[in-house]
Amino acid sequence: MRRRQHGYPAAVTSESGGAVDAVVIGAGQNGLVAANLLADKGWRVLVLEATGAPGGAVRTAELTVPGFRNDLCSAFHPLAVASPVIDGLGLAGYGLRWRHAPAVLAHAFPDGRHASISRDVDLTAKSLATFAPADADAWRAEFAFWQRVRDDLLDAVLRPFPPVRAGAGLLRELGTAELLRFVRTATLPARVLGHERFAGDGARALLAGSGLHTDLGPDQAGSGLFGWLLTMLGQDVGFPAPEGGAGALTDALVRRLADRGGEVHCGRPVREVLVAGGVALGVRDAAGEAVRARRAVLADVPAPVLYRDLVPETCLPARLLADLDRFHWDDATVKVDWALSGPIPWAAAEVGQAGTVHLGADVDGMAGFAADLACGRLPRAPYLLLGQMTTTDPTRSPAGTEAVWAYTHVPRGEQWPETRLRRRAERIEQVIEDVAPGFRDRILGRAISGPADLAGHDPSLVEGAINAGTSAIHQQLVFRPVPGLGRADTPVDRLYLAGASAHPGGGVHGAGGANAARAALARNGRLGAGYGGLIRSLHRAIYR
Repeated sequence: MRRRQHGYPAAVTSESGGAVDAVVIGAGQNGLVAANLLADKGWRVLVLEATGAPGGAVRTAELTVPGFRNDLCSAFHPLAVASPVIDGLGLAGYGLRWRHAPAVLAHAFPDGRHASISRDVDLTAKSLATFAPADADAWRAEFAFWQRVRDDLLDAVLRPFPPVRAGAGLLRELGTAELLRFVRTATLPARVLGHERFAGDGARALLAGSGLHTDLGPDQAGSGLFGWLLTMLGQDVGFPAPEGGAGALTDALVRRLADRGGEVHCGRPVREVLVAGGVALGVRDAAGEAVRARRAVLADVPAPVLYRDLVPETCLPARLLADLDRFHWDDATVKVDWALSGPIPWAAAEVGQAGTVHLGADVDGMAGFAADLACGRLPRAPYLLLGQMTTTDPTRSPAGTEAVWAYTHVPRGEQWPETRLRRRAERIEQVIEDVAPGFRDRILGRAISGPADLAGHDPSLVEGAINAGTSAIHQQLVFRPVPGLGRADTPVDRLYLAGASAHPGGGVHGAGGANAARAALARNGRLGAGYGGLIRSLHRAIYR
């Protein structure tokens, strides 16, 4: 039976007969990166995707009005541009083009002030100096430090734990004293980091707001590092978006895989991983068809889905299953897409130049928003992340119009009937209207996505959690997804966790998939028997 999905490359519709070297469960960006890296080594790879199209959270469709292209989930991809993994795939040769808005990021304060980041560091410094003159030089100093550590830091963040090579590089560059203080910085809440480094509200809000791209409020440990990383990436590479929509990144990955003989079957969910003697041998799909994997099974799904739904419990250590009971999801999400008759009429016109806009709160307001979520309360004043997509990429909508989205977080576990979603969307629109009078008058159409709708687009966004688990320090590094090795290897030999639940976590950077592919290649390499034995010994020690 041939499986077709209109509008996608030929690899999506191709057939695979017999055994393959590797089966990849899920055609999200991590799964596709893993498949590409294995195919580069001559492996025969089959990717099985449950939904009708590849991409997971990296997809584009007309959701609002014909002619307006909306990204279903992810939209801006600074980590993809900076990631050595994705950069090394040469996706420009497969049609991927990046587009940039005139400015990178703006924070629109409720009182009408605004701060912005431009790829020109002097323009960023000028914006921040309107809040505190000393912050111009303070920002330049932060960016100079970033340029010193950039490559080794990204290597440390994105590669398997422990980052020995990257750590050695940071030590050479910084020396013991400066590295020790940088490690302290990495633990700071965004509010503390902002007060230590800057004098004005502008830079402090940009840090805290960027930290809230995760589920970490400005007073939570580690939020400063996430905020600093994103703001420095914005200064360095911008917040680019693929021309034509986020789905163009997926299309490029699929085309590249097809060139290497890999296949993607959509509408073919996996029912179980086949395990015998503690070794993953393949998978069985929902129709009952078994696919033999000679070398590896890689799962681009959340850890609880892999271990609770796909692998028999009898094949897993009891302690791992107990640890999963304490797995901490990130918050749920509500997203609204709009088709506008013209650009958003910001009271501060400069905000209209930014691709990404934070609005609805200052740092104290963000703290209140995060506290409400932590207490299971629906925030009365939603903090918003907003994307001006036509400003970034004119192909997204007809000339003179604007395709826009915004999202906010809401507590997990609540019901979101249509009437409640509509009220939340109206509250979101009011937040925008407050700093852009006339916004509502330009709405031609809108689409509201609640937690269940987002999970419908991508089943890995369980209950609308967009980061596959909290970014809090208790679930990072060797604690992600549960206490373990901080690596893709699982207690089942030749089975690898390749999604955002694994280290290093959420974001479109392909690192989760790349780390799983590296582990599979090591297990099947010249020293594979020794590698496998070491991993099994470590797992026995951890889960006994």
